[in-house]
Amino acid sequence: MAHERIETDPTIMQGKPVIRGTRVTVEQIVRECARGLSIAEVAEQYPRLTEADVLAALAFAADYLANDITVAAE
Repeated sequence: MAHERIETDPTIMQGKPVIRGTRVTVEQIVRECARGLSIAEVAEQYPRLTEADVLAALAFAADYLANDITVAAE
């Protein structure tokens, strides 16, 4: 799945996935949501972000985890 709002560049935030055109990482957004902030609150905290950016970060994280290799327990 393509994520047009997400970019990875080794010269920006050590190559972590960020919202395109910003230095806000997907990790930062997921952590804010995990703290209990709403999508609107996260967007308010980072003025360059829109609610669509926050949703894109969450979708990217979900897709990343869905494609992660899982090891079965013995």
